[in-house]
Amino acid sequence: MSVAAEGATRSLIPARIDRLPWSPFHTRMVAALGVAWILDGLEISIASAVGDTLTQPDTLALSSTQVGLLATVYLAGEVVGALVFGALSDRLGRRNLFTVTLAIYFVGSGLTALTLGNGPGWLVFLYATRFIAGMGIGGEYAAVNSAIDELIPAKYRGRIDIMVNGTYWFGALVANIGTFVLLNKLDPSLAWRIGFAIGPILGIVIIFVRRHLPESPRWQVMHGRTEEAEQSIAFMEHEVEEKTGRALPPVDESKTIDIKKGEDHGYLALLRVLFREYPTRSILGATMMITQSFLYNAIFFTATLVLGKFYGVASENTPLYLIAFAIGNLVGPLALGHFFDTVGRRKMIFVTYVTSGVLLAISAFLFYAGALNAITQTVAWCVIFFFASAGASSAYLTSARSSRWRSGPRRSPCSSRSRSASARSPR
Repeated sequence: MSVAAEGATRSLIPARIDRLPWSPFHTRMVAALGVAWILDGLEISIASAVGDTLTQPDTLALSSTQVGLLATVYLAGEVVGALVFGALSDRLGRRNLFTVTLAIYFVGSGLTALTLGNGPGWLVFLYATRFIAGMGIGGEYAAVNSAIDELIPAKYRGRIDIMVNGTYWFGALVANIGTFVLLNKLDPSLAWRIGFAIGPILGIVIIFVRRHLPESPRWQVMHGRTEEAEQSIAFMEHEVEEKTGRALPPVDESKTIDIKKGEDHGYLALLRVLFREYPTRSILGATMMITQSFLYNAIFFTATLVLGKFYGVASENTPLYLIAFAIGNLVGPLALGHFFDTVGRRKMIFVTYVTSGVLLAISAFLFYAGALNAITQTVAWCVIFFFASAGASSAYLTSARSSRWRSGPRRSPCSSRSRSASARSPR
């Protein structure tokens, strides 16, 4: 690695990462990164599953409006967390932010379980804790999505990004199984509190899994830390060679690129870059984020209320329907993810978005006509979100700046904030 003209650094690190074969090291890394989505799926699903329970007199006796506001406040926290910690992850590093954001989530979710009433003061407390928990998860999104883009070899990046985003629904599956058991075995006034405490308990396991997660060498070299970047990539190469049992081939020097040290341009400068230099990509990414967020939040956050109010499903049984819903969402990205790398992202985005939209319109017509019951409504949701889940996950893949790392002696863009600060619209 040598210093190029005008303060840029010549580097083979992106090419060295991309030439790595898949190994158990990558599997462990994906598992360590994917837990953020699992936690969010767990958190939102628990809040949704116990929504009807929280309206009962022997719990918090919230109104349906107050229950719905819990989701809104949590989402607002995620947006703020992604913006704030996205910027910090560019300044301080992806790895450093993981512990901070997890700690914030632990505090917020843990305190939610300590809400004791529904008076004005306790409602403020409840909403504040949901906002704090959302901030922690939003910060996780920022660092995790950037780490996936920067640590996963290019030939696997598409399917891994979509599959990791899809693991949200594994968390939802675990949450709904857990809340079903809790609501049927324990007093509701205690069951919902234990449900919100599950996430912080799992966080202890997450810290253990992440203890050997390396810092992104791409982030390090972009910030002028060339020696640290060399140590990080050497560690990754050693792990891959040790786990696969074969030596890595040398990297062609023609793949060297010039990288200029990153600078902090602020959010206004970021908006100018997004909508002046990448207007088409920015509009497409924003449209995909907004539409998938509207679709998921409109249905999932009110699913238990729909099942209870329209179909007469008892609150302790609603997690069973959400389990089926989560399975459909989990299988979608796992089954369709590799097609985004093989068939093409543009074609698959079109297929998944259009298919889910058409099916949703049909189900809405059937719902309005009174032709559905609790089971057929859930089946319809499962089929719709089999496609919608893969499409929604691709929104984050599409928003990534594929031009960030170019082959040949070019200078890469100086900042990665356009990716790390993009907030995932929670599902």
